[in-house]
Amino acid sequence: MLVIGGGVVGTNAARMAMGLGADVTILDRNVERLKELDEFYGGRLKTVYSTREAIERLAVEADLVIGAVLIPGAAAPKLISRELVSRMKLGAVLVDVAIDQGGCFETSRPTTHDAPTYVVDDVVHYCVANMPGAVARTATQALTNATLPYVAQLANKGIVEALLGNEHLLCGLNVHAGMVTYEAVASALGYEFVGAREALTAGG
Repeated sequence: MLVIGGGVVGTNAARMAMGLGADVTILDRNVERLKELDEFYGGRLKTVYSTREAIERLAVEADLVIGAVLIPGAAAPKLISRELVSRMKLGAVLVDVAIDQGGCFETSRPTTHDAPTYVVDDVVHYCVANMPGAVARTATQALTNATLPYVAQLANKGIVEALLGNEHLLCGLNVHAGMVTYEAVASALGYEFVGAREALTAGG
């Protein structure tokens, strides 16, 4: 099994697969993150620095590839080309967790829980948008538990005061008063970027 992306999604996918006895390799471009995974999992998990050559070499050998790449605020990069899909194992499976950001495989297109898969070049694709919707109640409870403290701050302090007083909330601001305050969004859409704190305090 190959996991592309060593963040929360990729790590949890790798952990579950290892628990089932799978031979798992995880790719990432963050060397520090790869070191952390090495230290935590030791020899149970193979870690490789992500390059085009590494992706191509490992993808053609894999029975299952999980695309867990996230660039906050921007479209996911296309890391597996249509040509590479054609060289993968017969019956191999691609799971594109990045489909909500456009997908990280060239052959990806959004699917639903009612019709979750399709086949391209004998490779099965699972590209369900909003995958947590498969366990809607549990997902909603988890999301509510994680976000309720922030909602309470916004309600009690007001938006501007809450954001200026909490760096985590401030980092989540995308647009304010017509200014794009998230750099990746501004770059993707061709707008001028204005820092969130600067936007919130502009004009006094």
